[in-house]
Amino acid sequence: MENFTPVSALIGGGLIGLASGLYLLLNGRIAGISGILGGILAPSKGDKTLFERLAFIVGLVFGPLILMTGTPLEAQSVVTNSLPVIIVAGLLVGVGTTVGSGCTSGHGICGLSRFSLRSLVATLSFMAAGFVTVLVTRHLMGGL
Repeated sequence: MENFTPVSALIGGGLIGLASGLYLLLNGRIAGISGILGGILAPSKGDKTLFERLAFIVGLVFGPLILMTGTPLEAQSVVTNSLPVIIVAGLLVGVGTTVGSGCTSGHGICGLSRFSLRSLVATLSFMAAGFVTVLVTRHLMGGL
């Protein structure tokens, strides 16, 4: 909480809500990152949204990189975990999105805004798993 910036968090959350709302209104599809990425990795026959999916993922990767060019180094996030921990965490997220039939963006942002009970249960499960993970890895194990 020592680096909490409520104004930038509020602006960021508003932009995420605006982007996901526009994506739904303009494309008729949910802005769930795992579904978008899955459509790139395993496209279905006749899918006409490959370019759209690629543009979305490219924006997710390059948007923060562009933002970093104008951000002072001390204000940037630093990843302190080892590469094996990051790889295992990424694989666990992939398993979780498969088991949960979607990711936090699809359920937490888009599903909750549509009052989906399934998304509420999924989001509560994601949050509980995150709380337990932080408790175990940071407080009980002393960090990885």
